[in-house]
Amino acid sequence: MLKILVVEDETVIRTALRRLLERNGYQVSEAGSVQEAESSQELEEFDLIISDLRLPGAPGTDLIRKAGDVPVLIMTSYASLRSAVDSMRMGAVDYIAKPFDHGDMIAAVQRIIADHPAPRQTGSKDGSQSQPKAGQVAGITGNCPAMQTLFEHIRKVSPTDSTVLVLGETGTGKEIVARSVHSHSMRGDKILISVNCAAIPDTLIESELFGYEKGAFTGANASRMGLIEAADGGTLFLDEIGELPMEAQARLLRFIQEGEIRRIGSVHSRKVNVRLICATHRNLQSLAAEGEFRQDLFYRINVLQLSLPPLRERGKDILHLAENMLQAQTERLGKKTMRLSPRAIQAITTYQWPGNVRELEHAIERAVILSDSSEIDNEALGIDLELVNINRIRGQQGIVPAARTPSTGNHDPLEDLSLEDYFQRFVLEHQDSMSETELAQKLGVSRKCLWERRQRLGIPRNRPGVANAGRKSAGRGK
Repeated sequence: MLKILVVEDETVIRTALRRLLERNGYQVSEAGSVQEAESSQELEEFDLIISDLRLPGAPGTDLIRKAGDVPVLIMTSYASLRSAVDSMRMGAVDYIAKPFDHGDMIAAVQRIIADHPAPRQTGSKDGSQSQPKAGQVAGITGNCPAMQTLFEHIRKVSPTDSTVLVLGETGTGKEIVARSVHSHSMRGDKILISVNCAAIPDTLIESELFGYEKGAFTGANASRMGLIEAADGGTLFLDEIGELPMEAQARLLRFIQEGEIRRIGSVHSRKVNVRLICATHRNLQSLAAEGEFRQDLFYRINVLQLSLPPLRERGKDILHLAENMLQAQTERLGKKTMRLSPRAIQAITTYQWPGNVRELEHAIERAVILSDSSEIDNEALGIDLELVNINRIRGQQGIVPAARTPSTGNHDPLEDLSLEDYFQRFVLEHQDSMSETELAQKLGVSRKCLWERRQRLGIPRNRPGVANAGRKSAGRGK
């Protein structure tokens, strides 16, 4: 059974949280302070520590250092966002605001435990830990489990000459991974040629890759070496290989099988010694099953696979990346030192980043250029925090944003709601059972913002006492 330590000085909150966790199948221990937790418990034996930020004697963040590799989830009040951000900078895996929704707490616990295997399973019996993995490989930064796995695979894959397939969404950094594999290989001092298969017209891709002889076609006034031949002795990186036309796929398959190429218009083949690295954001196996990608080519390039996680699944790596990018951009642009505001940090860590690392980098660069003060706000990043929070609520309730909903014959009409429509519907459906404060907290906005949106959308506010009267009668019924 998974073990969780709850450190909270308020007995009522601590007891309620223990009961919640035990109802969901966790073994729970309690402590009222950092000193009590350290003296009465073996911190390394837990799968997760949940601690209040403000505790008597020492703050809950002291447990981050004392607990070693055990993840620490910090609880804090809504008014302490800056302190919560500081906690994450100190190494807290995440924070949750009080008062919290029970469902949000369990979801956070499940996610954190899934992303952080128990240290006691990897450490030795005498308490010593295994050698930590490096948090950076050839300019790629990340400390989440998925990135650590990627770094380990890069170290194992790089020294070989085997073909590598890099998988990941657009903007996750597939080319950087390819360059890292090349630089750590025996060919690191040789040439690396990168080709974006989606950027070359179908009619030119074969001549670009394989070259051609003089007179092979109209306009071929001289012989030309192809990119595969130019990479002889080094590495060829084919980005977005899923966009390669079928005719070029057949030629590429022969090159992989035989280690030779033949220029267009030539009768002679040439031996080449090239290591191949491919990348795609598409599901090649599905494309092969649908006849849109050669199955035999898929098996040939899918020898060693490296998977890049999307930015939204990298936890607190997002904040570290943003701060590193901010420092780099201020230095590059000759700006004074800048910092992210609490709202900007909240926006960065809650936004879904469909464009992944590339989108984050562009947002930081734009913010540095446009900001006049030393503090960057979420508006400078181009992120509407209120809409992000509403979208997050929709996701928690299983409602997919309309822009991303696949077109089907049978679907929930709620899926077609815009964020403004959803806001209006949510308020109208819940204002009889919730106060304005509760509505604002559920939607992740301030009371002032809720009032302004009511005015703009023309949503009438119930007369004071209507909802409360319902609550009082419900209370008497209990």
